[in-house]
Amino acid sequence: MLAIEQRNAAGGILGRPIELLVQDDGQNSVQAMEAVRALVDANVDVVVGPFTSAMTAAVLPQMNQARVVIISPTIAGEEFVGKDDYLFRINAAAVTNAGNYAQMLKLRGVHKVGLVYDLDNRKFTESWSKAFEAAFASIGGRVVAAVPFESNREPAFGALVAKALVGKPDGLVFLATPVDTARLAQQSSKMAPGLAMATSEWAASENLLELGGPAVEGMLTLRVYNRDDPSERTRLFLEAYQARFSRAPGDSAVAAYDAATALMEALVRKSSGESLKEALIRYGPFEGLQQPILFDANGDTNRTMYFTEIRAGRYALVK
Repeated sequence: MLAIEQRNAAGGILGRPIELLVQDDGQNSVQAMEAVRALVDANVDVVVGPFTSAMTAAVLPQMNQARVVIISPTIAGEEFVGKDDYLFRINAAAVTNAGNYAQMLKLRGVHKVGLVYDLDNRKFTESWSKAFEAAFASIGGRVVAAVPFESNREPAFGALVAKALVGKPDGLVFLATPVDTARLAQQSSKMAPGLAMATSEWAASENLLELGGPAVEGMLTLRVYNRDDPSERTRLFLEAYQARFSRAPGDSAVAAYDAATALMEALVRKSSGESLKEALIRYGPFEGLQQPILFDANGDTNRTMYFTEIRAGRYALVK
C-alpha cells in the first residue's frame, strides 16, 4: 500500500495511477484459489503474495495458466527455486537461511537442538528443517528431537516443548507464526529457563516482541532488513510507514515494499509488447530499500539477511 501510494503521489506509471485490489487467502487453499481467480478475472497485471509457501503451492498452477506474474515477498520453500514459471521470489531460499542458522547456533555453542515446526505451512517448514538438520550435522551438530504440530488444531504448546526437550538439547528452534512462536517461547521459559532459542525468519515481526514479552528475550532470528541502518532512505521509509500505519514495519512489510518497488520499476522500463516477466528478468537490478533486487532467469534472488537477537524488547543486530 505504501509503495503504491508513494508512486501514485509521484505521478504513477507513465502518468497513469496504480490501482490496488486486495484479496485474502485466509491461509486456506480453497479460499486462496478463489482469491486468485477473482484477481485474474479483474485483469490485474501482477499479484503480490501469497505470504506462505503452502498458499503459493495452491495458487501457482492458476497463475502459470493465466500467465500472470506472482511475486511473493516471503516464501522460501525449496520446491519453488530454479523453476521457469511466473513466480518471482524476494526472500532467500530456505536452504540458504537454514544453513546460516546452523552456522550461527554452532558459533554460539549450541550442539544439540530440539526443533518444533508447524505442518500447516509444511512446504516451508519441512524444507527448512531438512536443510537445517543436514547443515547442522555437517558441522558436528545434531537435531535430537523434531516435533511437528498443526496450528489449526489448537495444539498444547507445553506438550510440544516437553517433547522437544526429551533429548536434553542445549537449544530450541521454532518454525511457526509469530503468535505460536511466542507461545512456544513462553512454555520454554517455564520448562527450561535460560535455554538458547531461535526462530525462523517466518516469525520475525513486531507481533513476536509484543506477544512474547520477556519469554522471547535472547531469541535469535534472521530479518530481511537492518532496522538500525543509518541511511536516509531507511529513515524516510520508517517515518513514512509509522505515519501511515501507526506502527513499525515487520519483515513481511519491508519485503512487500521491495516487491512492489521492483515490479513498478519493471512496468516503467518494459517496452511495448514485452511481458512483465521478461522485464523483471531483463532490467534488474531494481533498487530495494536497503539492497538491490536482481532476479535470475527463474525469478529467484540472493537476498542478504541480518541476524538479530531480541534484547530489551527489540531486535538488536548481531555483529
